[in-house]
Amino acid sequence: MNPFKQTVALKDVKCFALHGFYSEEQLTGNHFIVDLETTFLPIGFDDELAQTVNYEDLNQIILEEMRNTQKLLETVLNNIINKVIALYPFVERVEVSIKKLNPPMPGQVGHSFVQLSYQTEK
Repeated sequence: MNPFKQTVALKDVKCFALHGFYSEEQLTGNHFIVDLETTFLPIGFDDELAQTVNYEDLNQIILEEMRNTQKLLETVLNNIINKVIALYPFVERVEVSIKKLNPPMPGQVGHSFVQLSYQTEK
């Protein structure tokens, strides 16, 4: 039995996007910060990129989905997770979160936060 669990993640990926429920948000846009973390059993340690999750791929998935305007951040997160699972079917857990910086609402709000997690059943 393999005693290792491996995590590959990207933290604080900064993006400007047009996500938002209200039409004004989709016109003016906002700044977002995305965190994406994957966990899996390592395939091996032969110093080959094909044996792990490539965080360049994770970054590309994030950037693609941030360009695809959605009303709800939950939809963005779901799309990111589905793409990660499709590309890396051996991944056991994916957790992704988005912070919307200074959301347009009364008062001083530093950020809103939405998180979605996927875990395989064992």
